[in-house]
Amino acid sequence: MLLGVVIAIIAAGVAGLLLWPQNAGGDSTATDEFAPTAADHDPSTRINGVVRKDYPAGVHVAGNQRVAYTQTPPFGGAHDGSWLPCTGVNFTVAIRNENAVHALEHGAVWIAYNPATLDADGRAVLEGQVIAKPYMLMSPYPGLDTPISLQSWGHQLKLSDARDPRVAQFISALRLNQYTYPEPGASCSNPMIDSNNPPLFDPNPPGPDAYSEAGVAPPPPPPAPEPAPEPPPGPEPAPEP
Repeated sequence: MLLGVVIAIIAAGVAGLLLWPQNAGGDSTATDEFAPTAADHDPSTRINGVVRKDYPAGVHVAGNQRVAYTQTPPFGGAHDGSWLPCTGVNFTVAIRNENAVHALEHGAVWIAYNPATLDADGRAVLEGQVIAKPYMLMSPYPGLDTPISLQSWGHQLKLSDARDPRVAQFISALRLNQYTYPEPGASCSNPMIDSNNPPLFDPNPPGPDAYSEAGVAPPPPPPAPEPAPEPPPGPEPAPEP
């Protein structure tokens, strides 16, 4: 009798192990090694494919001005003085670059995706990484050269698969990483911008009046040409006889 009970318990335990989801707790373990520490300021250096670039911080442009970014999507440089809310927001429209970059300066991670090449299932997977998660935002990005692109300040990772483990690794390494973004402690809430009606993406190339990524103003337009001088008066007509 006792032997039968023991066998039943062992069998139940084995069955439980077989039924336990293979990834239960796995995501946490897999990404913990990419959490920044005092000895490892930027764990993203161990993530294959991450592009890094240094940018000046705190350089603002006005809401009617554009920046000629050299990366698409941009991930640093001059930006709008008002940041997009990054409190786990999934924007359903393409958002203005200059406002999104300011959110990165506050420590957020921005997941951009190409709505033409990432299917609904892939978007749902990414939404699970974003919605209601602090210092996260997500948006479509028309014309993106890959299905997915992740941005933090000074860092970018382009991917094809929403289930790629590097998505979670990038977020673990760089979201609110005090060593890699300029403004630790800055808020992601912004009551000045409505998440349901954000500043919109401009698909047109920046014009000659755009600022550089370093915040250098465009050169002033050349002065208007001086009007041509009036011709000298002709000789007085001869008096009539």
